[in-house]
Amino acid sequence: MPASTDTGADPGSSARPSNEETLELRLPDEFVARFRTPETADAAEEETRPQGDLLDSVAGWSAAATPEGKFRLRFVDPAADLPLLTRWMNDPAVAAFWELAGPEEVTAAHLRPQLEGDGRSVPCLGVLDGVPMSYWEIYRADLDPLARHYPARPHDTGVHLLLGPVADRGRGLGTLLLRAVADLVLDHRPACSRVVAEPDLRNTPSVAAFLGAGFRLTAEVDLPGKRAALMIRDRAHRHQL
Repeated sequence: MPASTDTGADPGSSARPSNEETLELRLPDEFVARFRTPETADAAEEETRPQGDLLDSVAGWSAAATPEGKFRLRFVDPAADLPLLTRWMNDPAVAAFWELAGPEEVTAAHLRPQLEGDGRSVPCLGVLDGVPMSYWEIYRADLDPLARHYPARPHDTGVHLLLGPVADRGRGLGTLLLRAVADLVLDHRPACSRVVAEPDLRNTPSVAAFLGAGFRLTAEVDLPGKRAALMIRDRAHRHQL
């Protein structure tokens, strides 16, 4: 997220999917077996794999009504969405924190571990009144390397956000959408008691956006590549905010 606008959370290197830096996860045998049947193999060709049980089928989450219009998350389609995402990543203000400037191959390499992974992190486009205008990563913070840096609880769910169009930045839209997405997480993930984020402390508009969306600053943590503000929004307090 840009340093000068409230586009939400920059990802940080700690929460990026990596084959070398992820926590060990033992899936139930029946879950693994389900993916080995011919029926599920066929289904996998028709939908993105991260729509699995680890995040309670993000693709099926309902839309959220906001003062700016109807907002929903949809999975990234790499074939269709890569040019748009690459353009956003090459915005200097975005690149300062996401560090994904470059040709389409750079963005594709960032997406690939999520699209081909086990579903602990899913890349989504945020669509407002039918227009793609933001990029989100919804991830299992308790299964992420981030969990090594704070007292994680089972099913903690993390969010990263960037607003794409420059016109959408700096007018409170990041705060509005962060609140909407946190509510979607808590509505559709009953086992999740907390939504977490770890924006760069230097990104003061991002930290302010999370605070405005009902997150609280709980700690400062040293992550690979940045010192982060650990932000948490609790289910128990959601109706008091």
